[in-house]
Amino acid sequence: MGQDATSVLVVEDDRDLREILTEVLENEGCRVTAVANGAEALALLRNGSRPDLILVDLWMPVLDGLQFRRKQRGLRGAAEIPTVLLSADGDGVRAVRELFNEALVKPLELSAVLALVQRHLTRSRRRPVVTGGS
Repeated sequence: MGQDATSVLVVEDDRDLREILTEVLENEGCRVTAVANGAEALALLRNGSRPDLILVDLWMPVLDGLQFRRKQRGLRGAAEIPTVLLSADGDGVRAVRELFNEALVKPLELSAVLALVQRHLTRSRRRPVVTGGS
């Protein structure tokens, strides 16, 4: 897998779903980091991790998806990372949808997840690279 592989951060407390998403995305050539809650994901971002895309569950222990997103939006360099909400709670998705780039309602259709990742991959490749001078 090359440096151009899309990196995806999966934030999901359901171990089985986390493993399935990881396997499916890796099979599509993505580099995947998977964690069980928003606190773990936030720690990665605070330590400089900059995935191309974040998939985050709404309801999780420790730090849920909504709390994570609010904190992520306050982190320099991490606020712009496209973040997609995953939830079985359709009403919850509707209530907080405006805070996220997209939302998918569980049970997830893997084809919908892959299409979403492909859309974001295409968008990120079109973005100009900005480097800071020193």
